[in-house]
Amino acid sequence: MGFRTDISERQRRFGDELRRLRNAAGLSAAEIGDVLGMKGPAVSHTEAGRLGLNLERLNLWLDACGVSDPNFRASMVTMCQSNGKGWWTEYRSHVVPGALDLAEFEAAGTAFSNYQTHLIPGLLQTRAYSEVIHEFADKKVEFRVRRQQVIIAENAPPFHAVIHEAALHMMYGGPAVMRDQLNHLIDMARLPRVTIQILPFDCTVYASTDTPFMLVHGPHSRLDTVVLENPHGSTYLGDPEGVAAFRRKFDRIKGMALPPLDPGAPGPSPSLRDSWGMIQHVRYKLLGR
Repeated sequence: MGFRTDISERQRRFGDELRRLRNAAGLSAAEIGDVLGMKGPAVSHTEAGRLGLNLERLNLWLDACGVSDPNFRASMVTMCQSNGKGWWTEYRSHVVPGALDLAEFEAAGTAFSNYQTHLIPGLLQTRAYSEVIHEFADKKVEFRVRRQQVIIAENAPPFHAVIHEAALHMMYGGPAVMRDQLNHLIDMARLPRVTIQILPFDCTVYASTDTPFMLVHGPHSRLDTVVLENPHGSTYLGDPEGVAAFRRKFDRIKGMALPPLDPGAPGPSPSLRDSWGMIQHVRYKLLGR
C-alpha cells in the first residue's frame, strides 16, 4: 500500500490514537512492529496517518496495548474501516478539505457542544445568512445547509449551542436577514434535542470566551474532538488533556450564559432574564430598522 498524499483528519486522529495507546503501554515503534510483523518506520507512518492498517493488525495492536474496553475497540474498528465517503464527497471540489473533515466528524458524532462569538453557529444558520457569510458561493451555501441535517434528522444527536450576544447584533445581510435568522433560532430551539443559550455582554466573569469552538462527542469519550476556528481554517484537537480542558470550558461558559431559549414559554418574564427574552429584545429593536 502506497503512502497517502492527502490525509484526512479522521485518518490523522486514528494514527494519533494508535500512538497514544502504544506510548501508554510503554512500547517502542519497533516493539509494536514486531507484534504486527511491520518495521518501525512503517509503524511511524501508520501513526502519522500516511499508511492504513488492516483489521487483523489493528486487533493485534489493541491487544498488545492492553485495550479491553469493547466500546472503544469497536469505535477504533469503525475508524479503521471507514473509507471517508459520504454525502460530503460530492463537494470535494467546492469546499476546503477542513469542511469535508468537519462533515465527516459530525456524521459520526453522538453530541455537539458549540460556542460562537460573532457568528450564528453554522448548524443554526438560515440560507440567507449563510449566503452573506459565504459571499453567495452557491455550493458552499448548499454544503452548509446539507450539514444541518445532522441536527434536524430523526433521532438526531443532542446539540447545545452557546452564542455570544455580539452575534445577535451583527447586521450580516441587513435587518431583514437578521430578523429571519433570530426567528430561525427560535424555531430550531423547538427541536427536542437542540439547546440554545445566549452569553450576554454584561457577563462579569472572564472564561476565555474569545475563541469559537465545537466539541464533537465521538462514539466513545476517548474519541471526542475539539474543532477550533481560526482565520486560516480549522484546527482539530484530540489529546485527552486538551479535550478535557475544553469540556470544562464549555461547562463554565454555559453556566455563565442566560437560561436556555424556551419557545414554549408564554413570553419574556420580567422576573427571569433568559435567552428567550434576549432574542426577543434584539428582534424588537430590528423592527425599527
